[in-house]
Amino acid sequence: MTTDVLVVDDDELIRVGLRAIIDAHPDLRVVGEAADGAEVPTLVAKLRPRVVLMDVRMPAIDGIQATRQLLATSADPPRILVITTFANDEYVYAALRAGASGFLLKRARPAEVVEAVRVVANGESLLFPAAIRQLAGAYGGRGGDGLRAARLTEREAEVLWLMTTGLSNTEIAAHLVVGTETVKTHVGNVLAKLGVRDRTQAVIAAYESGFVTPSG
Repeated sequence: MTTDVLVVDDDELIRVGLRAIIDAHPDLRVVGEAADGAEVPTLVAKLRPRVVLMDVRMPAIDGIQATRQLLATSADPPRILVITTFANDEYVYAALRAGASGFLLKRARPAEVVEAVRVVANGESLLFPAAIRQLAGAYGGRGGDGLRAARLTEREAEVLWLMTTGLSNTEIAAHLVVGTETVKTHVGNVLAKLGVRDRTQAVIAAYESGFVTPSG
């Protein structure tokens, strides 16, 4: 099955480079390009990409606004992977809060770009725990109710904490000495109770609420 990708960046050279990298693999295909976030809703409705590579800084409608709009208006929105020059950009954290599934640096190697697209296309999140911890420390909220309103069970809270460290379901299962399917169930319950789309938003919610802090 081929994964369709929409590339959104105001720099034509970046768009050309990403298209060349992605189209070099038979399971991936760039179906369209956009130079600004304002073009994204129409192109997504027309082309139905599975993944949108979204530049975070654009002149008219930036990647944050475009991400919010897509998630608010589309019944089946694509997965959004933010592309950025700097990992410690406030815009990156805002885009993750808005619903992006991860971020990728523009200086990433071709193999890293391809792997990132495949990861988010499969419904997973591209988590960089250290980078998100740094972003949360610089730009995140300063505490809250610790997610008490979500009424997580003790085990669900433990799973969420392990998610913030970047562990996969398999790694969490090994840590807790339970089956992977059990962990999947807990992760699903955590996402549902937090009202978030994927693991990235769950981790952001954990930091924003004060459930976990950048200092650990």
